[in-house]
Amino acid sequence: MTRTVDTTQELAVFLRTRRERLAPHDVGLPLRARSRRTPGLRREEVAELAGVSIDYIVRLEQGRGLRPSSDVVKALAHALRLTPDERTYLFDLARRRPRHAGDPAVEASPQLAALVADLSPLPAMVMNHRYDIVAWNDEIAKLLLDFDALPSSQRNAMWLCLMHPGMRDVYVDRERVVREGIAHLRAAWAAHPEDRQLASRIDEFIARDAEFARFWAERDVKVNGRGRKVLRHPVVGVISVHFEVLMPIQDADQRLVIYRAADDESRSALDRLRSR
Repeated sequence: MTRTVDTTQELAVFLRTRRERLAPHDVGLPLRARSRRTPGLRREEVAELAGVSIDYIVRLEQGRGLRPSSDVVKALAHALRLTPDERTYLFDLARRRPRHAGDPAVEASPQLAALVADLSPLPAMVMNHRYDIVAWNDEIAKLLLDFDALPSSQRNAMWLCLMHPGMRDVYVDRERVVREGIAHLRAAWAAHPEDRQLASRIDEFIARDAEFARFWAERDVKVNGRGRKVLRHPVVGVISVHFEVLMPIQDADQRLVIYRAADDESRSALDRLRSR
C-alpha cells in the first residue's frame, strides 16, 4: 500500500535509484580497475562527490531515519546530477522545503472559476495537486468530456485517463502523457506527505492499472508547466494543442490549465467543435 509518504524509506530508495543510473564518466570520475558487480556509482563515489562519509550514505540508503540538512541535500543533488524537479523532490523527502498548509480545495475560488469562464473560447480548467478537476469551461468539456455528467469522485484527470473507457484512446501519444502525469503526481505526493486521499488514489491506480504500477515504480519526477498534446476527438478528428499550467499566488494549491491550438488545422477543428 502506498498510503501517505514514508519519507525515510522513499528517500532511501530514491537515492539508490539515482545513484545506480550514473556511471563514473557521467560525473567526471576515472574508471577504476576493480570490476563493478552492480550498475551505477559506488556509495564511496557518491560520498566523495557530496563531501560526506560513506557511512552516512549507507545509513541514508538503508532508511535509518536520518534527516539530512539543506546543505547535505544540495550536495547530494549535485553529486547525483539531479534535474531541477528531482532536486525539489529530494528536498520534499528530506522535509527541507516549506509545506502548503490545509487541505486541497475541492472547488475553485469564485475569482478563479470566473477567470476560467472568461478564458473562452480557449479550453481551460482548474485542478488541485491531486489532479481533481474543480472548475472548467464549456470548451474543454466539449474537447475532453462532459464533466458535469460525472460523479465528483471521477472528476480527476489521472483517473479519467486510466479508468474511463471514453478517455483511454483520446491521446495519440498515450504512454508519454501517462508517464509525464505520473512523474508530476509523484512530485505532488512528496510535497504533500500527509495527504491520505492522494495516497489512496495512488493505491487505486497501482492496483487497477498495470501500466501505472510499472511507471510509478520507476520513480521519474517531472513537473510539467507547459507542453504539447495530440488528441483524437470522435467528431472533429485529430487536434494538437499547446498547454500552459499557471499557479495563482492567492490559490497556490490550484493549477490553471489552458489549451491553445498548435496549428491552423487544430484551430479550425476547435472552432467547429465550439459551434456545435
